[in-house]
Amino acid sequence: MFKKTLIFLCCVAAVTFFIADVFAKMTPAELDRLGKDLTPSGAIRAGNADGSIPAWDGGIKKPAGYVPGTPYVDPFPEDKPVIKITAANMAQYADKLTESHKALLKAYDSFYMNIYPTRRTWGAPEWYYEATKKTAANAELVAGGNGFQTGGPIGGVPFPMPTDPVEIIWNHITRWRGIGHSQRHTDIISVTRSGELSITKNIDRIIFRWDNPAYTDKELANVIWYFKQETLSPPRMAGRVLLVHETLNQNAEARRAWLYSPGQRRVRRAPEYGFDNPFEGADGMMTVDQNDTYSGSPERYDWKLIGKKEMYIPYNAYRVNSKDLKYKDIFTPLHPNPQYLRYELHRVWVVEGTLKEGARHLYKRRTMYVDEDSNTIHAVDLYDNRDQLWRIDENHNFQYYDVPCTWTGWEFHYDLQLGRYVGNWGRNENSFIPDYTTSPDEGIFDPGALRRSGKR
Repeated sequence: MFKKTLIFLCCVAAVTFFIADVFAKMTPAELDRLGKDLTPSGAIRAGNADGSIPAWDGGIKKPAGYVPGTPYVDPFPEDKPVIKITAANMAQYADKLTESHKALLKAYDSFYMNIYPTRRTWGAPEWYYEATKKTAANAELVAGGNGFQTGGPIGGVPFPMPTDPVEIIWNHITRWRGIGHSQRHTDIISVTRSGELSITKNIDRIIFRWDNPAYTDKELANVIWYFKQETLSPPRMAGRVLLVHETLNQNAEARRAWLYSPGQRRVRRAPEYGFDNPFEGADGMMTVDQNDTYSGSPERYDWKLIGKKEMYIPYNAYRVNSKDLKYKDIFTPLHPNPQYLRYELHRVWVVEGTLKEGARHLYKRRTMYVDEDSNTIHAVDLYDNRDQLWRIDENHNFQYYDVPCTWTGWEFHYDLQLGRYVGNWGRNENSFIPDYTTSPDEGIFDPGALRRSGKR
């Protein structure tokens, strides 16, 4: 009897292992769907039933007359809003509104949402699509989902047909954003309840190593991107330099970060640069892991996949990121000027994270809305320890059609309790035009070079 029981348990264990392996790695039949009924990134290629979401046709092409190295022009200047959602009519569209957008509409009479025709503009280079097939065939989460491994191939979307919510988070963290840039000037703007602006100016440099075809898995050495940020102003922060090495398998090694302080003239390791530590320049209204709408390790939350829904999210935000606008045009009291914001109907993955028992974080719960095409988190509902909606994240990005990739425009982070908000990654008033097709030398991301780069 004991032997029979043992044999049965072994068989169950073997079947369980096999099922787990199937779900972790894509089959040849699933991979064959990429670029056919699914887009190369794993989204549904077809439009929706009523045609309000069109089929994906390869993404936007570079507009006629656009010259690389000049400011991005709006490829849809003739588009008009098809719906204007206000507090008065929001019930009619409630099933397609995030909890955050419902809260903004209720809280502020001056806030509204202009819904534009849906444009599925995302696209990437052909080699990226091929890299996705190779990587997805081998990608699997490490224990606890605190990273993933591929056993060799790198680049592309690691989980184009996700079955686990943490796979969707890693798709966002590793999404295609070009190979980096050698220099980019960005501004962080915090807005008081009465509309006064406080501006922090930075220079950013970054290399996205995960998607650089020049690398092999061995050369990656567990680092998916390097990021370096030097603060130019205000004077009390000028000369500060932040250096980050983001890791792929955070079980093996957590994010590495260093800070150079010009006042102390020394470089110090920042082992806790992540999670709910305050984000520099945001006046206490953002945590580090709200940057990029979500960044860093997912280990402190239990994640649940709600499913895929059609939702109104920020999209193709060329207007609010235009250099024709000044900050005084965009930043009004309580929220950005709605006339410059563009929302569209898109299919999104809805992912919910609940703080683990015994884990520490300002946010007890967070609900993310992740675009099926670009794998970008476009909106997040953030709840406090009383389960009350507290803060809101919005990612108003757009397609960089010369790269091509979808990447940052303005991120807006709202605090409903204070009636304040922050804009991150602003470039409207910066004359510098970055080159997103070249990257700096990796040597500048060495901690030993950090002190030499800081100024006062």
